[in-house]
Amino acid sequence: MKSTIDRRTFIGGVSTAAVGLTIVPSSVLGGKNIAPSDKINMAYIGCGTQGLRELPDLIKNPGVQIVAVCDPQREAVGYYDWSPKGLLNSLQNCIDDKNWNPGGDGKIPGGLNNGKDIVESYYSRVAKNGNYKGCAAYTDFREMFETNKNIDAVKIMATDHLHGVMATAAIKRGIHLTMHKPIANRLEEGFKVIEMAKKSDVTSHLIPWESNGSMEQVLAWIKGGVIGELKEVHNWSNRPVWPQYAEIPAEQPKLPNGFDWDLWLGPEAARPYHPNYTNMVFRGWYDFGGGAMADMGHYSLWTVFGGLELENPYFIEPQRSHVCGLTDKATAYRLNNDYAFPYASSCRFKYPKNSWRPAVDLIWYDGGIRPAVPEALIQQDHELPQEGLMFVGSKGIIMSPFMLKDPYVVSGDLKLAEELNKNVSYERESGVQRFVDAVKAGKQTAGSFREAWPITEAVNLYSAALRSNKNLKYDSVKRQVTNTSEVNKYLTREYRAGWGLDEV
Repeated sequence: MKSTIDRRTFIGGVSTAAVGLTIVPSSVLGGKNIAPSDKINMAYIGCGTQGLRELPDLIKNPGVQIVAVCDPQREAVGYYDWSPKGLLNSLQNCIDDKNWNPGGDGKIPGGLNNGKDIVESYYSRVAKNGNYKGCAAYTDFREMFETNKNIDAVKIMATDHLHGVMATAAIKRGIHLTMHKPIANRLEEGFKVIEMAKKSDVTSHLIPWESNGSMEQVLAWIKGGVIGELKEVHNWSNRPVWPQYAEIPAEQPKLPNGFDWDLWLGPEAARPYHPNYTNMVFRGWYDFGGGAMADMGHYSLWTVFGGLELENPYFIEPQRSHVCGLTDKATAYRLNNDYAFPYASSCRFKYPKNSWRPAVDLIWYDGGIRPAVPEALIQQDHELPQEGLMFVGSKGIIMSPFMLKDPYVVSGDLKLAEELNKNVSYERESGVQRFVDAVKAGKQTAGSFREAWPITEAVNLYSAALRSNKNLKYDSVKRQVTNTSEVNKYLTREYRAGWGLDEV
């Protein structure tokens, strides 16, 4: 594709067939070589609140130079955060300017203009000349990748529905990438991205790996027989901590200035703008988010999947809350909702046995739902925490904080548990530095996309099961639901013109 193709061409939905990129040779998928002494030229996609919150750690790394930022929303309008001044104070500290303000509606920082301003203000302060203007700004990541040839790597902090297409565009061009969860909010798209990453020399890194604890101690207890045979793994989260909506917005408010709604929608079907789809609340919609499990399960379960070798679930059972309303005829009805995640849910996955353990059930809970309190904890007058992990065996139970750090035996062979105690370190190198070092060494990180299929598969089956409200029998080889074929439409995406994985 020629770099002279302009922004209007991209927005108009040019197909790859028209520009000669229908087939991507494997040679194209190599990563860019960077000398250990050189800085990595990075692009930064996603200047919302979480993107700006994580920007200082990257911008301060001496091995990185941020050369471009990208976001379809330019101005700081309509953003939400966990505190009124926390993000603002962090950004002011980063650039050493207590007078910096985000503009826009004067509430919460966010948007492309803020991202560019923070990058250039920081580098101006470091250079001590107050005049750095070397950060390009784009609303369309496709244009950025095609026209800016100085990009070695990219950090992606976008909404869930854009992750897969953005990652694909980077890998095709040999651009190393680090990205927030999930890899994709559709199962088939996630599979294709991971397979592409496996065939590429590109360094890939999924950010939530850094927050996962170690399975070393839990595995020592399980394999040592402390709790008998492992039967169940329970994981519960206090998410959602954002508003959920039971109905599709009916009103059509004005689009904020500088917000390219068409680019924000990306591969998803066109619909009128509404703020209830965007920013903090996008996770609650099946089209744009991945729900509570995609949000938090990557932090708690990734090492669980790896340690227990949980692969290829064959049965998925959803339980979900529902919402009722009243008609103008004074009758009640239940909303038929296949567009937004429920306020609360649980989802059970059945995994087959392997060479060293029996079949295991993994049960996820969100929205305030938790598993039953074990008898041993009842006897001790203990309640379950708001978030946590529990490994249930035939003879005992192991409990752990949510992100698998400092687990402890509740019941079972307590003497054997003491004998099998391990001195496990939970300290990890900064995720930013881990990624930088891996790119310069031409290696993968422990959080590589190549290792992320089991968790990617699970979070997308969770979404499809809740959306359909049906028990699913799943063929992991074909990646298809076999007992109710209409659910398979939720495992794939119908891409708008210009947004398919073979087009970006």
